Amino acid sequence: MSLKLGFQGSERLREIGLFGGLGDEVLQDLSGSLDMIELPPGAVVFREGDSGREMFVLLDGEMEVLKQSKRKHETRVAVLGPGDWFGEMSILDVLPRSATVRAVAPSRLLRLTAHDLDSLYRRDLRAYSLLVLNIAREMSRRLRVCDNLLAELVANVIDEYTRPNRNG
Repeated sequence: MSLKLGFQGSERLREIGLFGGLGDEVLQDLSGSLDMIELPPGAVVFREGDSGREMFVLLDGEMEVLKQSKRKHETRVAVLGPGDWFGEMSILDVLPRSATVRAVAPSRLLRLTAHDLDSLYRRDLRAYSLLVLNIAREMSRRLRVCDNLLAELVANVIDEYTRPNRNG
């Protein structure tokens, strides 16, 4: 049985950046059509390498994003809270999942499928464009954060290996 946000859910969606700029009618349609999932702590939403044609919006709870190294060691790379969304890369580029996402606390998610996006595209091109633009803005923000982290990491490595040996 799938749960729905229902009529009052449109107010909840309005608070989430992914749905920024969307009109009342679109928000009501989405709140009545998107599936809601409840997860216990430790539940895995998807694993790195899985195929996927859906993304998720975290309504309540906490999720962790895990990346696996070549040595098969999982590292937490992000913690997500209410209002955050994830899984959008696979819905856009049709490639396997780039990370594992797991519930840290009891969580409620909304599922937005490629079919949901296609339906929005067919009935309201403006709303579809706004939603995709909101996804692109968040992906751009995340890329900037990664660029800064990479620059800092490279600078630290260069500093470590080019520093004169103090032990003589």
